[in-house]
Amino acid sequence: MSTRIPSTSRRIIETIIVLLLLLGLMYALYDVLKVFFGVFTFAIIFSVSLFGLYEKSVVWLGGRRKLAAVIYSVLLVAVVALPFAYAVSTVNDHLKEIGYWLESAKDEGIPDLPAWITNLPLAGKEVSEFWHELQLRPRETASIYERQIMHSIHRVVTTGVGILGMALQVVLGIIVSAIFLVSGDRLMRPVRATMTHMFGDKDGYALLAATAQAVKGVSIGVMGTALAAAVVSWIGFKIAGIPFALALAAVVYFLVLIQVGPLWVWIPLVIWMAVQGHTGWALFLAIYGAGVLVLDGVLKPVLIAKSGKLPFLVLFLGVIGGMIAWGFTGMFKGAIILAVFYTVFNSWLEKTKYYAPKE
Repeated sequence: MSTRIPSTSRRIIETIIVLLLLLGLMYALYDVLKVFFGVFTFAIIFSVSLFGLYEKSVVWLGGRRKLAAVIYSVLLVAVVALPFAYAVSTVNDHLKEIGYWLESAKDEGIPDLPAWITNLPLAGKEVSEFWHELQLRPRETASIYERQIMHSIHRVVTTGVGILGMALQVVLGIIVSAIFLVSGDRLMRPVRATMTHMFGDKDGYALLAATAQAVKGVSIGVMGTALAAAVVSWIGFKIAGIPFALALAAVVYFLVLIQVGPLWVWIPLVIWMAVQGHTGWALFLAIYGAGVLVLDGVLKPVLIAKSGKLPFLVLFLGVIGGMIAWGFTGMFKGAIILAVFYTVFNSWLEKTKYYAPKE
């Protein structure tokens, strides 16, 4: 006696097997491409943010899209590489100075600390005591703090490798974004077709528009504010005669970019000037730094508001939450996720019978 599986049950089993195979394929695809997610993220950021400028350059070059893409790539890579090269050369110079200092310390002994370090508030006394112990018993003192020293060196090396990896992702993202821009509408056709097939014409285009607005809003709002704060800070540093003005301005750019704020640079500078006895310059830096803080708080929402129709709160929450969850690129991922959710929710709300716009 033979038992046959009903046709309905057989179709269900076949569908389940197909879905499992599809899920396995999707997981394998994710495993292969996850290394390039950072590169694709930067490529989308650059291509969406600079699309208008690229199209204008194509017009200026008589429609030669590939030439415009080459110029675009070279200029952007130069903008990324120059600060990085400056940072590497600065670190290299300081490492050479440390090497010369160690050589002289072997022959002449460990020199005294500069007065401005020993007079630092809060930490100056402890640093001075540690340095005095190091001068009297260098080997014994160094062995006591060996673990902390090795941990600090490990952190520096790890941070340097991370910065190198991020710089490589940015450069590759610029190259991929140039390929995106050269392809133009051909690249977006399958994306639009997929979105409209899944969500319909209206909602599909709305989701694509929301994604583009989120990327543009974060790029213009967050990066534009960070760049403005860095430039204004650099001018203030040069006026006050602060050493390493360009490096400090780069730190301000990074801190504003990750939503920490510029005060972590300005407050220590004000304290340092006051300790040095330059009360007038300390007051100038305090007022100027407050102006940079106001610029950071006012310019960001203005730029984000001008970048599209999405509410500022949606993008701001996406930026902060995404950055906490995934780091730098998470600012864009979080903004895109919240923008898409906001668009889908509004679209669903408009279709319900409970939503009735006021006449």
